[in-house]
Amino acid sequence: MHRAPRQTIATPEPSKAMSVAPDGPAASGAAPGKAKPLAALFVANVALAFGPWFVRLTDVGPVAAGFWRIALATPVLLAAAVLLGQQPLRQARGLWGVLALGGLAFAADLASWHAGIHHTQLANATLFGNAATLIFPIYGFVVARAWPTRTQGAALVMAAIGAALLMGRSAQLGAQNLIGDLLCLTAGILYAVYFVTMARARETMQPLPALALASLLATLPLLVAALVLGERVWPGDWTPLVALAVVSQLVGQGLMIYALGHLTPLVVGVALLTQPVVAGAIGWIAYNERLGLPDVAGAILVGLALVLVRKGGPATPPTLEPGAAEAHKGT
Repeated sequence: MHRAPRQTIATPEPSKAMSVAPDGPAASGAAPGKAKPLAALFVANVALAFGPWFVRLTDVGPVAAGFWRIALATPVLLAAAVLLGQQPLRQARGLWGVLALGGLAFAADLASWHAGIHHTQLANATLFGNAATLIFPIYGFVVARAWPTRTQGAALVMAAIGAALLMGRSAQLGAQNLIGDLLCLTAGILYAVYFVTMARARETMQPLPALALASLLATLPLLVAALVLGERVWPGDWTPLVALAVVSQLVGQGLMIYALGHLTPLVVGVALLTQPVVAGAIGWIAYNERLGLPDVAGAILVGLALVLVRKGGPATPPTLEPGAAEAHKGT
């Protein structure tokens, strides 16, 4: 059966970072000299896991928080690309339509994810925000015209069961919790759309310029949406927004991009499990969000699925690997 060549691209979250995984020494994953990338990966996941908490702490609307998250970080990303001599505008020639579509999908992803964060538990928001990791392979199997391997198929089934457990528990807690889960899951789907569009841009663009320009093109839709929804846009307290932009968007993504250039997708997938653990701990300490047995079982199933779906195999289609939460959507 015909297969397209495999390509691995990491994008921002709820992690929301983008990079290309190498085919060389990084393939070993546990080769000597991996201490720094592993440390960077751990710190990146912790930084991204704090994103939902910062969103809750802001005194602006959820969509407005997404606007400031991107608006404060984008100038730094653009400056870094220029200082590194990567010439974002020149690389974007002929790709503005694709980048605009990617920016729109990224904006919709953040808007939906941030809205969901205010309605569900932080651990759930982090898990569902990373749903693109599971959704995108389905697109990849269609493109490659190949069936998933048994391991990948099992991962998708486990994810479906885990999601059902988490949503069932949220429904028991209240309708608002279920709505929050659905909004975060929608964000994961929108993030998968972002993956698809940015894969086209990444054929000729370097990761940093592509991420910077897509982020730039996401700012206006987020601002317009926040104003249309009647949200408060101008903050009274800048601290949570600056923390969201610096800790989650810049530090989290920057370290993730570095780590993804040195580690295998499987290692990244295992490390990704630290995000819901950290987010759950924050939710417990700050908001007394206690996880019941169904929550724990569902989170374990989804977490294992996130790891298993990253395992390469003979039938692995082209896949895009999210770096966090980004994000999403770390989100």
